[in-house]
Amino acid sequence: MKLTFQLLREGAAVPVRATASSAGLDLTACLTEPVIIPPHEIRLIPTGLAAAPDRSDVMLMLCARSGLAAKHGIGMANGVGIVDADYRGEICVPLINQSSVPFEITGGMRIAQLIAVPVVLPEICTAETLLETARGTGGFGSTGIDQTPLNP
Repeated sequence: MKLTFQLLREGAAVPVRATASSAGLDLTACLTEPVIIPPHEIRLIPTGLAAAPDRSDVMLMLCARSGLAAKHGIGMANGVGIVDADYRGEICVPLINQSSVPFEITGGMRIAQLIAVPVVLPEICTAETLLETARGTGGFGSTGIDQTPLNP
């Protein structure tokens, strides 16, 4: 698969892997001045990048950086972001400060990871009933919290 990036702003950086085996490409903030994220607030941080995968059966998944989350309480406001294969606008990252102190984002700071993920594009159908399963309609918490499987 080939993933092509367009640099939309001065200071935008093509994402790279931190190590050869890293699953994600590090996205950096493309800012002309620092952005302060106050406690418990959200700021949309631009990357200055647009992307074009050469396949339509992939998505670009945006994930939080674990170090920012664990050390500073900075995560992604939407948990995980999805960039569809046909989106050509700027990739921006909605960061939330879950700590009790302000956090400063500066230009060039690594703020998220981008991972190319295959997508199954199913044919959509309807039915009067669905196949039965051991879980059935059991919702939140219905499988318990221990390691005992429903159907061993």
